[in-house]
Formats: sequence, C-alpha cells, structure tokens
Amino acid sequence: MRMRHIRLIAATGTAVAALALTACDNGTGTEDEGAARPKATVAAATADVSKSPESTTPAKEATGGGTADASPVARTDAPSAKPAAPTARKGQSAGRSVVLCNGTNTSVTAQLLNRPLNHMLLTVKNTGGKTCDLPYYPVLRFDEMQWVPQADEGTQPQSVVSLAPGESGYAGVLLSAADGSGSGGMTAHKLTVGFQGMSPNSDGGPSATPTLPAKGVYYDSTLKVTYWQKDLGAISNW
Repeated sequence: MRMRHIRLIAATGTAVAALALTACDNGTGTEDEGAARPKATVAAATADVSKSPESTTPAKEATGGGTADASPVARTDAPSAKPAAPTARKGQSAGRSVVLCNGTNTSVTAQLLNRPLNHMLLTVKNTGGKTCDLPYYPVLRFDEMQWVPQADEGTQPQSVVSLAPGESGYAGVLLSAADGSGSGGMTAHKLTVGFQGMSPNSDGGPSATPTLPAKGVYYDSTLKVTYWQKDLGAISNW
C-alpha cells in the first residue's frame, strides 16, 4: 500500500508539472520559460536598426580600428605639382654651354678718361674662338687693397653680356670723389681685374692684370664700378 501511495504522488506531481507547462504556453508562465526571449528581442532590434533612416547613409568601413568615409576626400598632404623647369638666363641661349670670359680668353685694358673726371674705362676683348659671357661686374683690386669696390646697381643691364670672338665689353670705374669727400686716398701702380661666374660673387676663372699708367692711379673710399656693358654708350655719361 505504501508503494502505491508513492507512485500516486509521483504521478500527481508529473501531472501538475504538465499543467504548469501548459499554462506557460498561454502567456502566464514563469520567467524561466521566457529566458530564451532576449535572443529574439536582440534579433528584432537589429532588424529595426537596419530599417532605420540612418541606415540609408553610406556605410563607413573600419580601417585599423578607425573609420573611413566611403566618399572620396581630397588629401591635404599630397605632394605639390612638380615645379616648372627653370628658364634659360637672359642673354644665354638655351642648350648652349656657358663659356666665361676671363683672363685666359680675353685681353683687358685700363684707360684713364679726361671726362668724366676721375674715371677709368675697362675694356675686355674676346680673343678666344668661342662666345663667352661677362656676368655681373668686375672685381677690382688695386695693389694689396683689402676691400672690394661696390657696383652701381643702376647700371645693371637687362641681360648677361655675351661676347662673340673679337667683340668687346666695357665697365666704368669711378676712382675718387671730384669734391674731395672721399677718404683714405692713395696712388696704386697695379690693378687686378677679377671675373665672376654665373652666380653672384662666384669665381669666374683666372683674373687679368691690365697695365696702369707709369705715374699710377689715384683712388679713395668712393671707388665704384659699373656692371659690364655690351654698349659703350650705356656708361658714357656715368
């Protein structure tokens, strides 16, 4: 009798459990049965987001942990365009190798002038077989002087002076102030004429030593030169 009673209780418990599960299917069950619902809820939420207005904007691709806009963006760090090639220097033919006028391919003379007063004329003649260039202005040195006379910027020509074989170029030299305002005056007996290269103050090659008058040449602190000229008339009244 006791065994039958236990089986009856067990059967009754099974029936009760079945009734409880049936009640849960009607929406009145326990929280345990609904434990699977969050997955459905997450899936539904994901579906809703994919249908939201924001999902119509272009997607961004993840790149290295960040985001990159799918639309093209102009780069501000892109290299600039290749600079244009430099043009040929004025007075210099494109494609022609430059030959500089200097003491090896020219003859240089120094002549004292009566007018303008206290002036001297330098003449450079191309004695070589090729056209040579005379950039900038002569670099003068009387005897052992330790300073370089400056050039009158107002005499700078429009282009580099080029001398064909046999042609001459010119430069004027102001030796001293006519009103005596200069200082440190002295008489020199030797003159060295230096030549510049195609960049300012660069070495243009061997210098020249034109002959000075036997009595020498007087100069002072106002000593100044002109740029080389192709036309003597350009400095005739300097």
